[in-house]
Amino acid sequence: MPGKILRILVNEGEKVKVGQELLVLEAMKMENEIPAPKDDVVIKILVNEGETVDTGQPLIKIE
Repeated sequence: MPGKILRILVNEGEKVKVGQELLVLEAMKMENEIPAPKDDVVIKILVNEGETVDTGQPLIKIE
C-alpha cells in the first residue's frame, strides 16, 4: 500500500539479521515496521525519510 517513510533504522553497509527492523512506513495513519527478510547486508537505501512511496516500490537493497 502507498505510504510515507517515517524513519530509516539502518545504514548502507550494515549487517542485518532476519526480522530486524529496517524502516518505519506510515500507511493509512498506522506505523508499520518493515523487517529484514533474512540475514544480509544493506547494499543501498533507495528512499529518504519523509518520501511518499508506492505499493511494490523497492525501498532497500540487501544482499
